[in-house]
Amino acid sequence: MHPDLGYRADMATQIPVSIDRNSPVPLYHQLAEQLAAAIDTGVLKPGDAFENELSLADRLDLSRPTVRRAIVELVTRGLLVRRRGIGTTVANEVIHRRNELTSLYDDLKKNGREPLTEVLEFNTDFVDQRASVILGFDPDTPLVYLERLRSVQEGPMSILRNWLPPMWADLDLDALRDHGLYNVMRARGVAPAVAHQAIGARPAEPAERKLLQLDKNDPVLTMSRRAYDAAGNPVEFGDHCYRYDRYLFDITVYAS
Repeated sequence: MHPDLGYRADMATQIPVSIDRNSPVPLYHQLAEQLAAAIDTGVLKPGDAFENELSLADRLDLSRPTVRRAIVELVTRGLLVRRRGIGTTVANEVIHRRNELTSLYDDLKKNGREPLTEVLEFNTDFVDQRASVILGFDPDTPLVYLERLRSVQEGPMSILRNWLPPMWADLDLDALRDHGLYNVMRARGVAPAVAHQAIGARPAEPAERKLLQLDKNDPVLTMSRRAYDAAGNPVEFGDHCYRYDRYLFDITVYAS
């Protein structure tokens, strides 16, 4: 049995899709993005049956290879799960960070989750030469260092480490817990506008394993970020790690 034919097509919600056959954007990508949007916005919910390949191809007048490629893209992005004998279903919730300048707090709220924040360290006289240079200060300039544990109802998700300019020495920690760092910054007229990010993975350090409740050989996803405002002034430098099974970086690339 084909993996997409384990359930009747009429059990799955049929998502309206508009295909522009004159667009330079590949047909499979147009389809994948619209189906992904239906998942992101909650039209399709975790565990929902997903319309099978043959039904989609017939309904949208697309070739089966085109539809199959779109479905494979969504599976690769962690949005869909294929199970033999059951078919394709919407994956259980994993927080997806698209290629946008958002915070984890924003991502969680967008996905209908309630962020829980524990401030692990707040130091207003922290010297880190690398971070100082990245933020445009002399190497020995004291910075504000902030370390937080971000969790959701299911458990811990990430350890967030930020180095901030000295102006943030009076940071309101209650507001930080309730609204997230970027929202606190925006409330004071500082708006991150552009960032340089590096994404990776590595073995978790012992302290990280304990905080994130990981097994000994579990990895963590990592993301370092240098954020700037619209005038090019440094806003923050962050170096974060995430549970590999609760977070996903979702990036679309295009040919030049």
